[in-house]
This record gives sequence, structure tokens and C-alpha cells, in this order.
Amino acid sequence: MEKLTFSLGNRSYPIIISSGLCNNICSLWHLKINDKALIVTNQTLGALYLDRLIKLMQTAKIQVDHIILPDGEQYKTLDTINKIINLLLKQLHDRNTTLIALGGGVVGDLTGFAASIYQRGIRFIQIPTTLLAQVDASIGGKTGVNHLLGKNMIGSFHQPTLVIIDTDFLISLPSREFNSGLSEIIKYGIILDSTFFQWIEENLHLLLALDTSKLIYCIRRCCELKSSLVSSDEYEIKNRALLNLGHTFGHAIEAYTGYGKWLHGEAVAAGIVMAVRTAERLGQFKSIEGNRIVKLLKRANLPIRGPLEMLPENYLPYMMRDKKTISGQLRLILPLTIGIAEIRHDVPNQLILEAINDCQNIH
Repeated sequence: MEKLTFSLGNRSYPIIISSGLCNNICSLWHLKINDKALIVTNQTLGALYLDRLIKLMQTAKIQVDHIILPDGEQYKTLDTINKIINLLLKQLHDRNTTLIALGGGVVGDLTGFAASIYQRGIRFIQIPTTLLAQVDASIGGKTGVNHLLGKNMIGSFHQPTLVIIDTDFLISLPSREFNSGLSEIIKYGIILDSTFFQWIEENLHLLLALDTSKLIYCIRRCCELKSSLVSSDEYEIKNRALLNLGHTFGHAIEAYTGYGKWLHGEAVAAGIVMAVRTAERLGQFKSIEGNRIVKLLKRANLPIRGPLEMLPENYLPYMMRDKKTISGQLRLILPLTIGIAEIRHDVPNQLILEAINDCQNIH
């Protein structure tokens, strides 16, 4: 078992990583006899794991309710939040209730947002079941829902009290979902750690083969890297924004195509290549390193260009509505070299369009 602390002063919380954790999950919680909890999950995960989790909690004499949501990014909406709030009210849950997110990034974002607004804030625990959620979405306290005009435009910062990462969940994860998570892993190497990027290059085949020891190391390293940024910039005033490499482009893809058609990690992968090509056009990033990134994304079975039906000019309206735009200035995260990235506010729109067009011709 690996354990690390996400450091945020008196709101710090443990992240526990291992295989088989969910067989003894209640022993890890700070819940007492007769405490109340609500499990939030989706149809896919509920069918696989919900009954077992409920039985464990009932054995521990925790009063537990549950809600099963439809599965998919298109359901990350205010309507879904309202369903969670309605159940909390009907079942007389109070400020001592703990919400438990059992699922991927969508479930985690919904649960965290509901926890942040119910009775002005209650506790929640993350049990991420996808690779993307385990390495990124479940930690750091970003919560929210989508709007038709932009991804994650309605939300809050609300930290969990505990994150439990069980690599056994990845065994039943569809390969497309697993690959989606690899884009966030590769992102960490590009922006923060060249040694880790090289480790991914050397061990990708073992990650794809679900080697437990490699997965645990990889997930821990991602959590460490994210913690190092968020602990000093929780509300994304400065360097936490580096974690958004590829996301401004990727969010445009998700909004344009309709949420759920492209997985988040797939859109981010294409967005990373667009950011790389932008940095190359600015003369701040070597094409040999850009080609190295493209090669790794291809090995991870991830897209390296956006939807063919999406023209370069289709990106900008969504990008200008992105949360990372400040005072009308588009803020992009661009690499300087593998392991180092920067935040740019001064990239001309025409250059961005040219970089997106470059990516449409990559094979």
C-alpha cells in the first residue's frame, strides 16, 4: 500500500493507492457507527461494485443511501446535480453526511460539486475507478458541470477528505477508457518531469499490460506532481494552470462534437499536439521533441489530431469562452522543452489557427 498526503494545511487529506483496497474499504474511512453516507455512482459501475460496497458499509453500521446516475459526460449537468440534492433532502441528510464518489471523472466532479453546495458544504470521499480519475480528476478539488457553450463552466473548488485508489478497478476498464487516462499521465511528464516522461516511454507496454507495480508507481508519481502544484496554488491563480496543457484545445473539441463523443483524455491528447505545434511555430520548442511526444501518444492509442469535420476556425469561439481566458486574453499552456512548460497570454489567433491546421495533416 502506498500512502501520500495532499498538502493543504488543515485541509490536507490522504491518498491511498494499492490493489484490493475495496475489500477492506471501510477500515480506511473516518466514519463512525451510525454515520450517514450517500454513494454516488453510475449505471456501469453500480452493476459491478455497488452491492459489495453497500454490504461493507452496512457491516460497519454506517447508514448508507445511494443514487445511480446515467453513464456519460453528457449527463454532467445541473439537472443531474438537482437529482442528487433532491435525494439528500428526501432522505434527511444533514451537514454530517459524507458523499462517496464511486466512478470516473464525471461521477467525481458531480459528487464534489453537490458536496460543495449542499447545506453550504459537506464532506466527500473519492473512489476513482478510471485511470484518468486516479491520476488527475479525483485529486485537487476541482468540481463542476458542463454548459452547452463550454466544459466545466459551472463549478467550485472543494477538496475531498480522502482519496482511495484501487488499481483492481482498472482490470474491468475498457481499453479506450484506459488509454484516455494515459494522456493525462503523459501530460505530467511534458510539463513537469522529463525523467518521468522517459519512464513512461520505457514502461508504456507494461502499463498497457496492467502491471500492478508499474501502475502504482505511475499513479503515485502523478499524484505527487499534481500535489506539488496545487498545494502552492489551490485556486489556479498562477502555476496550477500548467496542468491544463492541451485542455483549452481539448475542451473545444468536446463542446463542438457534443459531450461524450470524444473521451476527455482523447480530446486532451489531440490538444497536446496542437499546443506542441503552437510552441514549435513560436520557435520555443524543438520539432524533434514534438515528434517524440506524438510518437508516444500514438503508442498509447490516442488521437493526435482533432475531428476531421472540425475546421481550425471552429476552435476559437469555444477557446475564448474557456475558464483559462482572462480579460479577453486567451491563456495557453505551451512546452519549452520536455519537462518544462509556461503560460502564454500573447499568442496571435492566426498562429493558433495555423498550428491547428498543421495537426490536421499529421498521420
